[in-house]
Amino acid sequence: MSKFRTTPQFDGQRAAILHRPHGVVDAILRQLTQLGVQSEVFWPDLPSALAVNTYDHLFYDADMGHDGQFPWAPGQAPMPAIALIGSEAPGRLAWAIGMGADAHLLKPIGSGGIFAALVIASQAFAKRAALASELRDLRERLAGRQLLAEATACLMMLDNSSAHAAYDRLRQEAMAHGETIDAAALRIVQQMGSGHVRSDRA
Repeated sequence: MSKFRTTPQFDGQRAAILHRPHGVVDAILRQLTQLGVQSEVFWPDLPSALAVNTYDHLFYDADMGHDGQFPWAPGQAPMPAIALIGSEAPGRLAWAIGMGADAHLLKPIGSGGIFAALVIASQAFAKRAALASELRDLRERLAGRQLLAEATACLMMLDNSSAHAAYDRLRQEAMAHGETIDAAALRIVQQMGSGHVRSDRA
């Protein structure tokens, strides 16, 4: 089980609150101030993506919120996002989830709960970011393998050779040009498309 080695600290961080003026906002501001978090309230829209990226956390109204308030696509928040939920209508809950809530708080907000929400949201966001990075790496590796297979097939056709011989030629091409085998594969596939690759039997 994962455990915190030290108590999470949020002192000096910044939070954006996307919510109409309300007692809910006042309660959040009080707790954030006690935690040393600087806050700014926005409504009806967040600032541009460049400006909002200066914030470490986001609180957003799940009751009156809509996609157009955010300078990013649903589920792509660049910081931990905490949904402020008052309505349990299925559509509202589905929207809050679709926006990528890492944690949530039920309205009305009392005198506690913000610290726990920040901790949970930060951990969930870190895991989400790690999974997204891993997925990108896997896609890049898969694309690289597909490219190698395509280049090998091209050389097999060109030289009327076996897969082993074609792959060996691909490695020789990479060494001869001082490039990675992936770069060689891309070059060969592109050259095959333009008819500029010659058979090694020519």
